[in-house]
Amino acid sequence: MKLPALTSFQFFNVAAQTQSFVQAGRLLHVTHGAVSRQVRALEDAIGVELFERRNRAIFLNDAGRELYSVTRPFFEQLEGTLYRLQRETREDVLVVSCEPTIAMKWLIPRLPDFHAAYPHLQVQLLTAGGPIDFGRSGVDLAVRRDDFYWDDSIHCATIGEEWTGPVCTPALWSAGQPLDGMRLLHSKTRPLAWDNWLRLAQVAAAGTTRQEYEHFYLCIQAAAAGLGVGMASLLMVHGELESGQLIAPFGFIRDGSRYCLLSPRPFEESAKCRVFLEWISGQMAQSVR
Repeated sequence: MKLPALTSFQFFNVAAQTQSFVQAGRLLHVTHGAVSRQVRALEDAIGVELFERRNRAIFLNDAGRELYSVTRPFFEQLEGTLYRLQRETREDVLVVSCEPTIAMKWLIPRLPDFHAAYPHLQVQLLTAGGPIDFGRSGVDLAVRRDDFYWDDSIHCATIGEEWTGPVCTPALWSAGQPLDGMRLLHSKTRPLAWDNWLRLAQVAAAGTTRQEYEHFYLCIQAAAAGLGVGMASLLMVHGELESGQLIAPFGFIRDGSRYCLLSPRPFEESAKCRVFLEWISGQMAQSVR
């Protein structure tokens, strides 16, 4: 069987995604009639209808859904590959994915140092956490904590250990005060952070109340606002500790996790990736002294 033109599959894919010839036309910068004709040509070529047409509305049928399950990842991978190939021809651009709170509270304030040291390199920062598909995302490197699994296809370099501890405003704390009866601020993104610290530090906390926030960043902001005692990473509150906005009455301890720089290929194969690894490792070492 001779396959229909790739354009027909592309038009079908966008129409399936939007469930609208009109919306697909806008995304493809053509008329809705052009989308309709391409989809009809595809249906005629394969001898199978892909949409149910009701008045002016369209709905994927079973055959359409099956085909879309193939075209969607195909075009996503194709776009990601083309983006990566275009990017690789530009050795002056480095695309880095970083967990949001670390990006906002630690990495971004230090990027001027990187730009000063390597003015020929432009860092494009994307915020995301957890597993990453390098092929589809077009990312060169990813900064992650080792709280999820990655296989041997991903190259990993440890850039620093995680140090955690309770933080709060000076007004909320009295010297020698225990945690008993305090409001403890928890984060959904690190639900076991308090339990792990209490166990490692061998500190008791009786009669406490619990306040939960969606992200670690919000938990830190709540602590800075005097709403309770938050569990924080040393890296994330470095600025607030220096300014005196927050204090760490118990200090910080290693929690057993680490920060890693992930790459889809060996670091030595890319000069810009090797440079960034050396720089970020040095910055991490300075931050936890």
